[in-house]
Amino acid sequence: MLIAGATVNQTPLDWQNNTRHIVDAIEEARRQGARIVCFPELSITGYGCEDLFLHPWVADRAWEELTTIRRYSHNITIAVGLPFRYEDKTYNGVCVIRDNKILGVTLKQFLARDGVHYEPRWFDPWPSGKTAPCKRKDDSFEVGDLVYTTEGIKFGFEICEDAWRKQDRPGYRLAERGVQLILNPSASHFAMGKSLLREQEVVREGSKAFGCAYLFVNLLGNEAGRMIYDGDIVAGQNGELVVVGRRLVFGDYHVVSCTFDFDNPGATRVQPSNDNKDVNEEVAQAVALALFDYMRKSRARGYVLSLSGGADSSMCAVIVAEMVRRASAALGWEKFCEALSLDIRQVNNDWRKAVGMVLTCAYQATKNSSQQTLAAAQSLAESLGAGFHAWNIDDPVDTYTTTLERAIGRQLSWERDDITLQNIQARARSPIIWMLANVKNAVLLTTSNRSEGDVGYATMDGDTSGSLAPIAGLTKTFVLQWLKWAEQTLGHSGLRQVNALQPTAELRPPDQNQTDESDLMPYPVLAQIERLAIYERRPPQEVLDALPDVYTREARVAFVRKFFTLWSRNQWKRERLAPSFHLDEFNVDPRSWCRFPILSSGFAQELEALK
Repeated sequence: MLIAGATVNQTPLDWQNNTRHIVDAIEEARRQGARIVCFPELSITGYGCEDLFLHPWVADRAWEELTTIRRYSHNITIAVGLPFRYEDKTYNGVCVIRDNKILGVTLKQFLARDGVHYEPRWFDPWPSGKTAPCKRKDDSFEVGDLVYTTEGIKFGFEICEDAWRKQDRPGYRLAERGVQLILNPSASHFAMGKSLLREQEVVREGSKAFGCAYLFVNLLGNEAGRMIYDGDIVAGQNGELVVVGRRLVFGDYHVVSCTFDFDNPGATRVQPSNDNKDVNEEVAQAVALALFDYMRKSRARGYVLSLSGGADSSMCAVIVAEMVRRASAALGWEKFCEALSLDIRQVNNDWRKAVGMVLTCAYQATKNSSQQTLAAAQSLAESLGAGFHAWNIDDPVDTYTTTLERAIGRQLSWERDDITLQNIQARARSPIIWMLANVKNAVLLTTSNRSEGDVGYATMDGDTSGSLAPIAGLTKTFVLQWLKWAEQTLGHSGLRQVNALQPTAELRPPDQNQTDESDLMPYPVLAQIERLAIYERRPPQEVLDALPDVYTREARVAFVRKFFTLWSRNQWKRERLAPSFHLDEFNVDPRSWCRFPILSSGFAQELEALK
């Protein structure tokens, strides 16, 4: 039997378009000859509705959309995800339809509550093994822990988190009930390397343990702002992968099908995969797709960026260019320009001209800026085709400084007012770059990386200004190596000067030779401490003991103390950072992964006890 997985790029509450994507995907699955087509979790509403799921009318409206979708179920079995109200509770469900008849609604048993997930806030879990009768107008059907039969094939569901519960997986009980096929509709957020984990732990191990065929189908795209879904479609049988679809595709939907031989599983044909698992390529494609979706769904006219010539802003610029290159190649120029409201006549099938219409950069110099960073910024912008401006902000900096000096009755000095004099330069850049974004009706990108977020190495209302932080989920070490990869592998020769520079804020006088690592600590050490302290949740002493002895014990103690001190002191900054994309196993955005008190002791006793 030919089984299809259909991923869709949805938007919360965009009822008309969400339903159209599902219907179009059904017709594509039908064209491919599929007998069953499975859509992702909560595909009618979108997974990112958040507290809207607490509003009963949202589930009711999703059920109304089902009346449209079911009309396309002639001679094909459709499984589609939606929030489902039953006895005054909201569940995360999958409705199965065939020939305009509702066969049942399977309800999720295990709710994701860690990391970026807050499902128990919105949904109730359904008890294992329980079913119940339900009636909606003229439809009578069962809900709960169900098994279905279509064209002689017996199938059931594990819904996303259900499959990650190891020994408690519903699949074990489905196997006891004789299913031949398990469908897994998911909304599993993108993270570097995560697809390999899904393939092994969900599909391979699941299909082997349950002695069945297994199909995993994930949501696609930047649905609601922060999370990126990779549209992963993976099929396996009896422990072997059969199909691995290409992830992170541009488009409203993507359908991947495969033929399972249920009588003789060894005869099921394995299809070759063209999905690229390289981590650098994954990030390039994921952020490019996310920026494309963000721009079109926000109805912005492009992106504006303060391009300093440093690593972070350069990565942001390159990724916007990659968005243009990749989306136009995937969709064709007509669909690309239509999606972003660009004049195709001005683009003239040239990705650099399109970048010029989408991305505007500005180099904002002070007397502490160098010719090297100006040259690096200008060279990169020109190589990408981006709009480029350069101006000096010394006059507003001097105005602010003089005004405050008169008010307090003394001159500011670097010896006494170092942070103040650095911060005013960063803050003086903010109003004019916001003006440029307003003039362009564009999204202002902020260039913070995760390492800076850890320790608050950023000026609030200065370099943190912006509507979106595309690389705030990445460490500085990753950014630096990615830029070298992009220069060599993606052919962005304009990065040559950027990659030759040592990271520096350029806020102190040049004779002080300021660098980021001298202000903080070596970036590789910062990344190691971050992983131990934040991802592995270890206390300061354990973090210290786990650090390799590349540096002296005294230096390692100093690094750990500085990290935990700055981490605790700067939670208020993390609370105010622009929305960021989740790209790694973890991040420090309190809105999506890591919550921490704004006021605390700052690990005072733990740091005092370090030895």
